[in-house]
Amino acid sequence: MSNLFDPLTMLPTPYLFFTGKGGVGKTSTACAAAVALADSGKRVLLVSTDPASNLQDVFGVELFNHPTPIEEVPNLFAANLDPETAAEEYKAKVVAPYRGVLPDSVVASMEEQFSGACTVEIAAFDEFTTLLTDEKLKAQFDHILFDTAPTGHTLRLLQLPSAWSGFLDESTHGASCLGPLAGLEAKKVLYHEAVKSLSDGALTTLILVTRPEHSPLKEAARASSELKETGIQNQLLVVNGVLTSAINEDQVAKSFVERQQKALSQMPAELQALASYTIPLAPFNVTGIASLRAFFAPVQGISDHVQQVEVNADIPTLDALISDLEGSGIRVIFTMGKGGVGKTTVASAIAVGLAERGHRVHLSTTDPAAHLEYVFGDHSGQISVSRVDPKVELEKYQQEVIRQNADSLDEEGLAFLEEDLRSPCTEEIAVFRAFAELVERSAEEIVVIDTAPTGHTLLLLDATQEYHKEIARSSGVIPDSVQHLLPRLRDPKETSVVIVTLAEATPVYEASRLEQDLKRAGIPTKWWAINQSFAAAGTTDPVLSGRAHAELNWIQKVEQNAEGHVVIIPWKLSEVTGYEQLKELS
Repeated sequence: MSNLFDPLTMLPTPYLFFTGKGGVGKTSTACAAAVALADSGKRVLLVSTDPASNLQDVFGVELFNHPTPIEEVPNLFAANLDPETAAEEYKAKVVAPYRGVLPDSVVASMEEQFSGACTVEIAAFDEFTTLLTDEKLKAQFDHILFDTAPTGHTLRLLQLPSAWSGFLDESTHGASCLGPLAGLEAKKVLYHEAVKSLSDGALTTLILVTRPEHSPLKEAARASSELKETGIQNQLLVVNGVLTSAINEDQVAKSFVERQQKALSQMPAELQALASYTIPLAPFNVTGIASLRAFFAPVQGISDHVQQVEVNADIPTLDALISDLEGSGIRVIFTMGKGGVGKTTVASAIAVGLAERGHRVHLSTTDPAAHLEYVFGDHSGQISVSRVDPKVELEKYQQEVIRQNADSLDEEGLAFLEEDLRSPCTEEIAVFRAFAELVERSAEEIVVIDTAPTGHTLLLLDATQEYHKEIARSSGVIPDSVQHLLPRLRDPKETSVVIVTLAEATPVYEASRLEQDLKRAGIPTKWWAINQSFAAAGTTDPVLSGRAHAELNWIQKVEQNAEGHVVIIPWKLSEVTGYEQLKELS
């Protein structure tokens, strides 16, 4: 795998999708590719479909649902497809023709139907398909690049054309949690065209972005297989952040290279079949046009003599955070942050630390792209482990709702209910209810939850009130766990959020936005954890030291933002897996 990635020769199709596990560098790769194509004279539109998009951080400009020119790069335009904004516009467009025609009570009922999770999904998808099928956009741009959400979201997004089309084809009643289906009927041709575009190798290329690490490679292989099943066959693999050699005898750099090479040698078979390319590890944070233009170039001209970086010796280790949580009597602990920052590892280490102090602990994840089993390994003693599996929860929820209503509905009523439960938002409802039941366990044991990447987490937590209504509508019953959830999340004596970040621009920006959103939701935060720090690892390798020096400014910003409640976890010479290594970390 020595071929360097060159977007000018390797990305010929008009539609380009960049996907992969959170934190692998999808946004950096997509943005740098967009700049390179635009610099070559191509007219380029870069679109983010990630609920936790950070395009605005990379380019330093505010972005909207509609294309905005990037002034420093002629020919380049960028846009954020914000799901909430799209949902409001979609609802207004569909409901408007009925105002003054139907009774106010009917219009109010329609608006209520269009307030659920499905409307957000269908609205975002509506904008997505428009970009794929809009003839004016095709004529205006040579390339449209999609910086997609982390893999779990991406799969849902790219599978929606078939999912929505199937749902519309099977519908017989004309209404569901999507609202009146008559308003969607005209979209079926649009959805069909979107499916054709995604499956056409002359139009669409899927770029699987990964890092030379076991978990991202495994996730990329899963994504590749599932997307091939949807008809997207034109795929290539880009391995980002490869350090090809340790220039001096620095032990951190040697271990870093060894871990990367081992992971690449064990690459899943699904990925070995793809054309694959590498991007060298950049010795800088990827923000600003200059760094984007240098992103694909091999590292050159770096001095071999670099002074070791020193961090503030007063910053405590993870042990101090765990001791504070224990002393405060906290029963529900979340790790939150941008995908790829190490939430799973930190959550596992906190769980082990509390268990070693004699507490009963339950460790779980709500992340669709979870790899808790890989990080945690064998476990015993005081810790129980689980994962909220969306497919399992969906089937369980569907069966329960049908069973509860079987005696009270006639044949037609049951048929309507079964149809309603097949709609795409039902899975979100089922997962939410499982999440509430998970928090309910805190009466018996401390619950540590490794949450999904930031966008999903906020949608999940912000939806509490909406799901109250949705669950009551579907089943007529609101479980005690759902009723108790919001008060528990807002109680600082019971719940605490540990914000996990890397000492880099984008993860810190994302974490700061997360903290503000949690404050608005009334959910308490206190501790920050800076994970995988090269500055704290003591490296003197030229490339890694460049990244270490770049960390210092962000470490200082986190210290200020967290008002001293911050811990720092050095980059480790060996990957942290298994109980004993987690115990050492904690």
